Order: sequence, then C-alpha cells, then structure tokens
Amino acid sequence: MEFVALIFISYINKKMQEQGLYKAYTMQQMLGKLDVIECFRNPGHKLRVGILEKQKELYIKLGVVPPTLL
Repeated sequence: MEFVALIFISYINKKMQEQGLYKAYTMQQMLGKLDVIECFRNPGHKLRVGILEKQKELYIKLGVVPPTLL
C-alpha cells in the first residue's frame, strides 16, 4: 500500500512541477483541494459525482480525467 501511495505522490509531484503548481499550492494543499468529492443519488438514476470547477481544472492540469461517475 505504501509503495502504491509513493507512486501516486511521485506522479502528482512531477505534474505539479511541470505545470508550475507549486507557485500556488504545497503538496498538502493540493491533496486537500482534490480530497472532497460529493456524490448525489436520485432514485432510479446512476450515482452522480459533483466536483467544483477549480477542482476540475486541477485534475486536468495533473493529467487526470475529472471524475463524473463512481
């Protein structure tokens, strides 16, 4: 588990350096920004994921497709 977490952190670190995100965020701040994802459930419909526009921009800058479904 720790090894996999290290791979994720290394990837985020590399992307943050490439995108110049360390000018605005520390690693801890970035993880905090991406940590809150809301889910909405309506009877008879798929579970929907809600993220803020700023979070969507950060996901894109990190090279990750923003979540839309779980």
